[in-house]
Amino acid sequence: MSAPLLQVDQLNVAYRGADGLVPVVKGVSFTLGREKLAVVGESGSGKTTVGRALLRLLPHHAHITAQSLHFDGIDLLAASAQQMSQLRGRRLSMIMQDPKYSLNPVMSVGAQIGEAVQRADALSRTACQERVEQLLARVHIREPQRVARQYPHQLSGGMGQRVMIAMMLAQKPRLLIADEPTSALDVSVRQEVLDLLDELVAEQDLSLLFITHDLNLVGHFCDRVLVMYAGRVVESLAANQLQQARHPYTQALLSAVPSLKHRRASLPVLQRDPAWSAA
Repeated sequence: MSAPLLQVDQLNVAYRGADGLVPVVKGVSFTLGREKLAVVGESGSGKTTVGRALLRLLPHHAHITAQSLHFDGIDLLAASAQQMSQLRGRRLSMIMQDPKYSLNPVMSVGAQIGEAVQRADALSRTACQERVEQLLARVHIREPQRVARQYPHQLSGGMGQRVMIAMMLAQKPRLLIADEPTSALDVSVRQEVLDLLDELVAEQDLSLLFITHDLNLVGHFCDRVLVMYAGRVVESLAANQLQQARHPYTQALLSAVPSLKHRRASLPVLQRDPAWSAA
C-alpha cells in the first residue's frame, strides 16, 4: 500500500493575543490519499484554518505546530518561504471561497490565469493565450476567448468558480483544497461545479480536500468525512456512513438539516456539550 500524499499529525494553530496564545485548531490529525476527503462543521470550527495552515497562508501572528505535517515527502513546517512558493499552485493548490474577493478586480480573467500558466511554463504570449483558452474550455466555459477578456465583476458566481478552478489547474497540482466552492451558488450551478470537480479529480488523479458545511452534499460527493467542532476533529467516518454517525455533535448537525420529505414545525436547536471541545 502506497504512503498517503498528505499526513497531518497533531496540527495546532493559535493566534497571539494580548493575553498570550489563543488556540483555534487543536490536535487535528488525518491522512489523505487519492480520494475526496470532506472537512465539515459550523462556521468558526477551524475548517478553513486547517486548509490555509497546509499552504502556510495564515497571518504572521499565527503560531503553527505539529508532530508531523508532510505533503508528498516534504515537511511543510520546515520548508522555507521559497520552497513553499514553489509548492503553491504547482503541486498544492487552493480554491478560495468566493471568487468576488479572490480574483483581482482590475485584471482581466485571461491575464490572471495567464500568470498561473507562466509560472508552470515559459510560453510566448500567443501560446499562453491559447493555453488560457484551453483551460477555460476545459472547465466547460463557452466562448473562452470572450470570457478571457472579461473582468471578475462581469462574471456570474458559477462562472467565477470555474475561472478559479481553471487557474488552479493551470499548474497541474497533485492536491486541490476546495474551500466552500459551492456556498454562493444556486442548486443547479452547484451541481455543475461538483460534477466538474469530480471529473477533474478522476482524469488528473487529484487528491481533493473539500471544506464545506453542507452535510447533504458530502454524503454523496466525498469518500470520507472529518467533522470539526471548536478546532477539534470529533468524528471521522466514511461518507456513505454519515447517517450512522455516533458523535452527538454530528447527529445534531444531521438532525438540523431541513428535509423536503419530512416536514417539521421547527428544526431542533443544537445543544452543545463543553466536553466536546475539551476531548
